[in-house]
Amino acid sequence: MITTETVVSTLKSFLKDEQVSINETIRELHSKDESYHEGQLPDVVVYPSSTKEVSDILKVANDFEIAVIPFGRGSSLEGHIVPVKKSITIDFSLMDQIIEVRPEDLLVRVQPGVTRTQLNKELKKYGLFFSVDPGADASLGGMAATNASGTTAVRYGVMRDQVRDLEVVLADGRIIHTGNLAAKSSSGYHLNGLFVGSEGTLGCFTELTLQVYGIPEFETAARAVFPTVKSAVDAVTSILQAGIPIARVELVDEQSIEQVNHYSETNYPLKPTLFLEFHGNEAGLAQDVEFTKEIMNDHGCLEIEFETDTAARNKLWDARHNLAYAFIHGYKGKKLMSTDVCVSITDLADAVLFARTELEKAGLPGGVVGHVGDGNFHALVMIDMNNAEEVERAKQFNAALVEFGLQRNGTCTGEHGVGIGKMQYQEKEHGTSLDVMKTIKLALDPKNIMNPGKLIDIKN
Repeated sequence: MITTETVVSTLKSFLKDEQVSINETIRELHSKDESYHEGQLPDVVVYPSSTKEVSDILKVANDFEIAVIPFGRGSSLEGHIVPVKKSITIDFSLMDQIIEVRPEDLLVRVQPGVTRTQLNKELKKYGLFFSVDPGADASLGGMAATNASGTTAVRYGVMRDQVRDLEVVLADGRIIHTGNLAAKSSSGYHLNGLFVGSEGTLGCFTELTLQVYGIPEFETAARAVFPTVKSAVDAVTSILQAGIPIARVELVDEQSIEQVNHYSETNYPLKPTLFLEFHGNEAGLAQDVEFTKEIMNDHGCLEIEFETDTAARNKLWDARHNLAYAFIHGYKGKKLMSTDVCVSITDLADAVLFARTELEKAGLPGGVVGHVGDGNFHALVMIDMNNAEEVERAKQFNAALVEFGLQRNGTCTGEHGVGIGKMQYQEKEHGTSLDVMKTIKLALDPKNIMNPGKLIDIKN
C-alpha cells in the first residue's frame, strides 16, 4: 500500500516544497468545480512549472498507480476535476506563459494555464483576438480538454477548430505533439481531434498552438423581441440560410429576461429575445443589418434595437453573459445546475419548449437559453442541495432533456463536456463506438490513472 507520505516524499525529490501541497484548504479548493457534483479531496496538489516536471509527476503517478487530475481554473460544469479516488491534482496555474505570437500566421503558442482574457489582452497589441468565449475566464488548457465553445461558435467554430498542435504528456510520462504549424494535413491519424475534448483522460496538455483572428473592422449588436420561441428560432434559421455573417446569436426566454432585468437593471420586455452580433466591414454590415431587419419582421419580430457603440454593445452582452450570476444572485442559498443538450437547429424550438414545460412540471425555478446558431441550449436551474427531494427532481429534469435530445439524434453535451454528470448517457449516445473509445483509452493509459471516473467508465 503506497502511502501519501511516500508519494509526497517522491514528488519533493524533484519539485520545490512550495510546489507540493497537502494543506487541507488547498485540497478543498481542488475538490470541486462550478457544478453540483461532489467527490473527495485530492491527496496532494502539485504546481509544475515546466513540461519536464509534468512528465516526472506522471511517471511517479504511473509507477505508484495513483490517479492524476489536471486542473485549470476549476470553472468546469460537470465535475471534471472532482476526485473520485486517491489522487494527485496537477494545478497548471504556474504554467501561464504566452510563449509565441505569430501574427502573420494567425497563430499563438501558449502554456495551458493561460486564460482567454489574458490571451486576448496580449493579442490586442497585434490587432488579433482569440474567438472561443465560454463565458467564464477559463484556462485554455481546460477549454481544450472539454472542447469548449460559447457564444461565438456560430461564426468561428468551437475549441477543436482552433487547435493546430498540442504538446501532451501521456500517462507514462512520454511527451508527444499532436499536430504542427500547417493549416492542413493528410498525414496520419487526427490526434488533435482525439485529444481535444478528452477531459484529461488521455494525457496532460503542456502547450497549445491555437488559431487566432483579426479584430473585425466593425461590429454591431442587436436585441430582437419575438412573440414566441418558435418565431425567434425560425428567424435565426432564415438568417443563417441567407448567408448573413452573424458572429453571435443567443436566445433568452421570458423567465431569464426577468432575471436579467433584476440583476442588470434593464427594462427589457418579458418575451423570448434574441441577442445578436455581426462582424465585418461597415459598408457590408449596413446591408446585412437591413436584410436581417426584413427577415426578423417576416417572422413577427415585435421590437429590434441595434447598437454600434462599444459601451452599449458591452452592456447588451454583459446582460447575457451575467445571466447565470443573475439567477444565483436571485436565489441565494441555492446551487446552479446548467444543462447542456445540443440538437439540430430544426429541433431547437421544440427542445426549448419541452425544457420550459418540464421545468414547470418539476416545480423548479430557472430559465432556458440557447446558442441558437448551433442548436445548443441550456436550462439554468436553481436547486437547494440540502433538499434531497429537490435535487432528485433536478436530476430527473436533466435526464428528460438528455433523452429528448438523444431521441432526435442530438448529443447529451454540446460544450460543457461529460465529466461525471453525463457518463451514464455515453453508451446510449455512442453505441458500439464507445468500445472503440475504451480501447483507445486503455492503449494510452492501461493503468487508468488519467482522470478516472470521468468521460468513459473504465473499471480498474
